[in-house]
Amino acid sequence: MSTTEPTSSHVYGIGILVTIVALGMTIGWYTMYWLPEENTKVSVDEHILHPSGETIINIIEGSASPEQKDNYVPKLVQVQLTIDNHVIWKNIDSTPHTVTPDSHDKAITIDPWSGEFGSPGVVLSGEEYEFLFTEAPPNGAKVIEYHCEPHPWMKGTVEITKSRF
Repeated sequence: MSTTEPTSSHVYGIGILVTIVALGMTIGWYTMYWLPEENTKVSVDEHILHPSGETIINIIEGSASPEQKDNYVPKLVQVQLTIDNHVIWKNIDSTPHTVTPDSHDKAITIDPWSGEFGSPGVVLSGEEYEFLFTEAPPNGAKVIEYHCEPHPWMKGTVEITKSRF
């Protein structure tokens, strides 16, 4: 009697198993890390990212006083995407101030390109806070009301609209 030996070894099975596991890990990495990162990138028109002008809001001298009627000048700013949606708050007062949104609603205060609206801390005397607004509702305007955290009587409003052209 003759015994027959197997013509293939277990090495082929182990190789196939390793290939399947490696393929599964690659697909897992792609769907868990790379694909979500790619999907979070927002596509914004170059004209919106580089508007033809800018809007300047001055925090004027004496704004820390509650008797002062004017503090953010101008108090109401209407900006249009592609025209003047780059807004700069300049603190020309001798006191530090903030630009803090009134609302905690992320749908209002988060811009898909620039992130969360509001100064990261105080804007010291002679310094400025900048924000690039890149999104407005299809119809109408997005309105963001803001204040100064240490001086709550200081209030302002930014209204963002799409340009007409």
